Amino acid sequence: MVDMIDKTAVSGSTVFTKLSDFMASPRGIAIFLIGVLMSLFHLYTSDFGLYPAMIQRNVHLSLGMAIVFLIKPSSRKKGLWPNLFDFLLIAGTMVACWHLIFTFRDVVMRGGDPTHADLVLGGMLILLVIEGTRRVLGWPLPIIAVIAILYSLLGAYIPGTWGHRGVYWDELIGYNYLTTEGIFTIPLGVSANFIYIFILFGAFLVQSGTGEFFIKLANAIAGKYRGGPAKVAIFSSALFGTISGSAVANVVSTGSFTIPLMKKIGYRSTFAGAVEAVASTGGQFMPPVMGAGAFIMAEMLGVPYIRVCMAAILPAVLYFFSLLYMTHMEALRLNLKGLDPAEVPSGLATLKKGGHLLIPAGILLYLLIQGYSPMKAGFWSIIAILVCSALRTETRMSAKKIIFTLAKGATGALEVIMACACAGIVIGAVTQTGLGLKFSSLVVEAAGGSLILSLIFVMIATLILGMGLTTSAAYILTVILGGPVLLKLGVQAIAAHMFVFYYACLSAITPPVALAAFAGAGVSGARPFQTGFTAMKLAIIAYIVPYTFVYHPALLWEGSLLTVGLSFAFDVGGCVAIGSGLMGYLFRTLGYPARFAMLVASIGMFWPNYYYRILGSSVFVVIVGIEAFLVFIKKNRLAESPG
Repeated sequence: MVDMIDKTAVSGSTVFTKLSDFMASPRGIAIFLIGVLMSLFHLYTSDFGLYPAMIQRNVHLSLGMAIVFLIKPSSRKKGLWPNLFDFLLIAGTMVACWHLIFTFRDVVMRGGDPTHADLVLGGMLILLVIEGTRRVLGWPLPIIAVIAILYSLLGAYIPGTWGHRGVYWDELIGYNYLTTEGIFTIPLGVSANFIYIFILFGAFLVQSGTGEFFIKLANAIAGKYRGGPAKVAIFSSALFGTISGSAVANVVSTGSFTIPLMKKIGYRSTFAGAVEAVASTGGQFMPPVMGAGAFIMAEMLGVPYIRVCMAAILPAVLYFFSLLYMTHMEALRLNLKGLDPAEVPSGLATLKKGGHLLIPAGILLYLLIQGYSPMKAGFWSIIAILVCSALRTETRMSAKKIIFTLAKGATGALEVIMACACAGIVIGAVTQTGLGLKFSSLVVEAAGGSLILSLIFVMIATLILGMGLTTSAAYILTVILGGPVLLKLGVQAIAAHMFVFYYACLSAITPPVALAAFAGAGVSGARPFQTGFTAMKLAIIAYIVPYTFVYHPALLWEGSLLTVGLSFAFDVGGCVAIGSGLMGYLFRTLGYPARFAMLVASIGMFWPNYYYRILGSSVFVVIVGIEAFLVFIKKNRLAESPG
């Protein structure tokens, strides 16, 4: 989630890569001071305890929005008026948020009944949140929020099932501003309580050199094997997923190293860009951070954070195993080699030089498994980074670098803060008007009560929303509408949430707006749409597995250990079958009949019914046996032929 692209600009030009960049302009200095203050506030509350929700969330939102209006100015032109306008927006944000901080106890005592000042400031904050979101994330989410507001206000004029009694201005503003059901609902609470500290954790990991170490370690592990650079991209992006939740940022950061190497050994530009896009998108499935989705999901489900991580781990392993297998088949098909041994670093030397940087991630996982709160685990993991990085001179963080990282972490949190706040407006409209219940009833009715059709409708809605939104925003909006649909049809809560989350992530590689794939195409020099469709092929497992764990949630650790193990084994076989079928290679190049049979076998192995799984496995074993026999015969003939 750290902004690895480093394109956060002041007045449209300055890039924050070092402390002096902040000091290059008055705006930069203001961003630096607010960012450091914001990070210190979250470090303090993560260890010493959170403030009441309306204080914690308002401080979080006000400081974040102040940085937004500074870092994304109203105009690139220099002058008094643009600066004055942005200053007024910041002042309005501070007055609206801090008024609530100082009066929230009084609001509770009068039962949430809004005063004239509450209505004025609440209405102003709603507009400011929409504008701040537009500056950071573009138009899609603000447009959805405006439509939600209009739907709330004009419900009495909407005919048919979609209509409602209508919501008055004072009701809408009071609900959004004075309660924790609108702007300050669960997503913003998760951002203020959990997500920010992990964004800061990621910023410290990057600045300590851990990101660079991950790439070197992946290169040492996989670089020498067939198609080595593709495997390096997969390993490094999977590791990077523990500290970054942005698929596009992953593509640009790790891809700038791995894509040229993939092209160098013979992979096509389209394939190289697609591999990096798919691997980077998978970073959002990979625990523990999961692009902030794990924290939001845990809070919405009311389950421990570690339970969400457990549910995510087996599908993530399948995803990366499938991608590794398909890239290996492509390397065999093209007869590609690995990197020159001289270009591959020694694994032992790499670990000796930077292995200490893995300790903080281990401490984080240990604390979470032991039941520590995510805030406490994040805080002590940041302390561990400072201690561990100091063990070697080349990774030691100076006081200047630590202060810079505090500010840099704040700039990396802006997208999540604004997405959560603006999504809160939509959530408020959905709950205040009863739209959620209506939507679920209409979908169930349209699907004729069919679970598979309802799943398809929810999948399409999530992919469409994800085309213009961040993963977190797409997940939040779809799950508040589509989640009740799936629950109504008997889907387990965690399976329903994981289903929506997967497709929210996959929107990054699904055309027509496949941002991660397009970023990979930009680095590789390939055509964007071709890269997007190739990425879809490589990520095919992620489009299938959510249906599997809805019908048979053993992959989410629901059921006995034997059930989970059997399900995982069948799914691994399905990954191999579908990988060979799509890539056209097993022990040799496959003909179309064998490829078709492999695809049919894979469907059987993914099917939740064990009868079909065994049948699919049998077909798979027969094909593997035939292909192995044919290769054996060919080798013997070559050995017996003269010369």
